[in-house]
Amino acid sequence: MTQAEKVYSDAEIAERLSGALKHWYFEDGWLRRKFRTEGWKGTLMVVNTVGHLAEAAWHHPDLTVSYAFVVVKLKTHSAKGITDKDFALASKIEEVVQWQPALEGGALAGTPSDDQRFRYIKYD
Repeated sequence: MTQAEKVYSDAEIAERLSGALKHWYFEDGWLRRKFRTEGWKGTLMVVNTVGHLAEAAWHHPDLTVSYAFVVVKLKTHSAKGITDKDFALASKIEEVVQWQPALEGGALAGTPSDDQRFRYIKYD
């Protein structure tokens, strides 16, 4: 028998979202995040990134996909609410999708943000 997962209250969720997940929000029982992109290419890159992370984590979100945005919705269906799994996957998605190598000052320069041909996501 497995131990029941802790389901967070609305107040606990709001507190958790106020930190590193400030662009995520809680609505209708789901953790949500809208990623804005520069168009279809960027949208597909976000969808594929989220898909890879979700499959690796074995915790799958609902997605709304449009030309210039992706909405990610997380909930632990088996627990009927928001659990540590949702916060953990949201954190990993945020880290990877919002990664900007140029800000780290390392060997990777990142995509040229001053040339629209190469921009694919609208960073927060």
